[in-house]
Parts: sequence; structure tokens; C-alpha cells
Amino acid sequence: MKRIILILTGISILYSCRNKEAESKNIIKAIVQDTLSKTLGGTADVSDDTRNEDDAVELIRKQLQVFLKKDLPVMTKEDRYFYYEAFDLNNDQKNEYLVGFSNSYFCGSGGCSGYILNHDGSLINSFTVTDFPIYVTTTPTEKFYDLIMESSGKFHYIKFKNGKYPSNPSVQPEHKGDFPKGSSKVLDIQGKKLERYSF
Repeated sequence: MKRIILILTGISILYSCRNKEAESKNIIKAIVQDTLSKTLGGTADVSDDTRNEDDAVELIRKQLQVFLKKDLPVMTKEDRYFYYEAFDLNNDQKNEYLVGFSNSYFCGSGGCSGYILNHDGSLINSFTVTDFPIYVTTTPTEKFYDLIMESSGKFHYIKFKNGKYPSNPSVQPEHKGDFPKGSSKVLDIQGKKLERYSF
């Protein structure tokens, strides 16, 4: 009798474990499918980053101190803030940082200045006369996604070439019509109410 009870208990435990394993696989499958559908649909949260947000902000701050070393003495306190958003532009599982500004020191009638940094803080390139947000397409050129940037009220198609994006979007080919399917809106300073950081 004891043997039968032990066998039944063992079978019950084994069955319970298998059900939990199947349930776990179903949960993982659902997460993967949800993430994939959001990525293809352009609704994935692109603000996720592999590094701590505080580390990313500190990295950008340090780099801006270097890039703008000559400008810092003439900048007011109000000029010295930035916005950023992380996005994996080259699909290497490491986010790049798109950095933008929205004050009169960095912005004029044609748009604003900004930077794109590698995950380690090194400069990919700076850009001028750009309005935000920036649209990241799903089409790569030289392993980096093509961008659509607005400048002086017109959209321009920006392709990565010779290790960087062009610095002046306004002289690039104009983009007309709808945005490509699956494009992601990044650095939406006004619409997303992104946090601003001092430097």
C-alpha cells in the first residue's frame, strides 16, 4: 500500500512539474510574440537600454563637456541641458544615444543641433538644423538604420555612409509620402515629454 502511495505521489509531482514547465514555455512564447509584433509594428518601447539610465546620463554629460568645451564659457545655465533617447541603430544589441537640445543656443529657424553617440560615448556624428522627433526606419545602410529627419518643415531621408550620418539633413534627399512601415519615433522631445538633464 505504501509503495502505491509513493508511486502515485511521484507521478503527481512529475505531472505538476511538467504542467509548470509547459506553462512557463507558453508565457515565454507569449512574451516573444508580443515583443516581435511590437517591434515590427513600430510600437516597441525604444527607451530600454542595456546600461543603467543614470550611467547613460553621466556618460552623455561627460561627452558634452568635451564636445562643447569652447562653448561652455559663453553658455547660460538655461542653455546647458539636453534630452536623450537610447536606440539600437545597428542591431548589435547595444544602444546608441540620440542627444538633442531645444533652446536658443542650439536651435534656430531651420531646427536644432544634436549628436548621435555610440554605446561607449564615442561620437558617431553631430547634426544641425533638425527638428525632433527623428524617425528610425527598418532599412539599413552599412549596417545602420536609415533615418528620416525634419529640417525647415521638410522631411529628409538620411543614410549612413563612410562611418557616419550626414551632419546637415536639409541637403539630403527629400522624403515625401508616408513613413516606411515599422518606423520608430525617437527623441520626441515635445510629444513624449522626455526628461531634460543638465550638463
